[in-house]
Amino acid sequence: MSITVESALAALPLPEEWRWRVAVRPRRRTLGIEVAEDGAVLFAVPADAEPAAVADAVRSRLPRLAAEVRKRGPRPGQPVKELVSGASFAYLGRRYRLRVLPAVEARGVRLHRGWLELPQPARRQDGARLLADWYTDRGSRWLAARAESLAATVGVVPRQVVARELGERWGACDRDTERISLHWALMQLPPALIDLVLVHELAHLRTTGHGQTFRRRMGAALVDLDRLERRFARVESELWRGAV
Repeated sequence: MSITVESALAALPLPEEWRWRVAVRPRRRTLGIEVAEDGAVLFAVPADAEPAAVADAVRSRLPRLAAEVRKRGPRPGQPVKELVSGASFAYLGRRYRLRVLPAVEARGVRLHRGWLELPQPARRQDGARLLADWYTDRGSRWLAARAESLAATVGVVPRQVVARELGERWGACDRDTERISLHWALMQLPPALIDLVLVHELAHLRTTGHGQTFRRRMGAALVDLDRLERRFARVESELWRGAV
């Protein structure tokens, strides 16, 4: 049966670069779609699934599914920043020029009179670390305040929401500790797009996978969910993640 379903899915306009497979789950009553952290797609189907019905259901979800695969698949090369005065850095969607100051004059990394000030680092990597730490510290405070109302709308109560280094992932949800983590680089985005990732992870405190229940929970907090996902897909590759 799964071969027939696979044939029906293969006839859809799925991108050639997608890695996907079909798994028969006898206890399921409806189609389930799971997107792994590396962008691989699993179509979980009931034992008595009709191939045409499965194909129709997948076809109707293709735009949202494509956005999810883009978010979780391999990303292009990272943007590289030159840590010199005048370089542009973003925080909460606004652009600031970098001002590199002699270490004896600087008060650490800070926003001051429209500039993002950075003490002169001994090495480029040291400067990148200082900036990442600033985004992390400031972002954690901002997220903690921001998450309260969003979490109430989603219907969850996280124990902690922080910004930190997450490598290739934008967000992480630890359901055991009820801890939500967002990549510090997201703090460069406008608040509405940070909310998108934050709500995504908050919803995972209650719902695994990315099916209809998950989408409804996200939609309860973000009425323009589809538009936000399209915007995020356009800008995520432009986020600076510390490369110098």
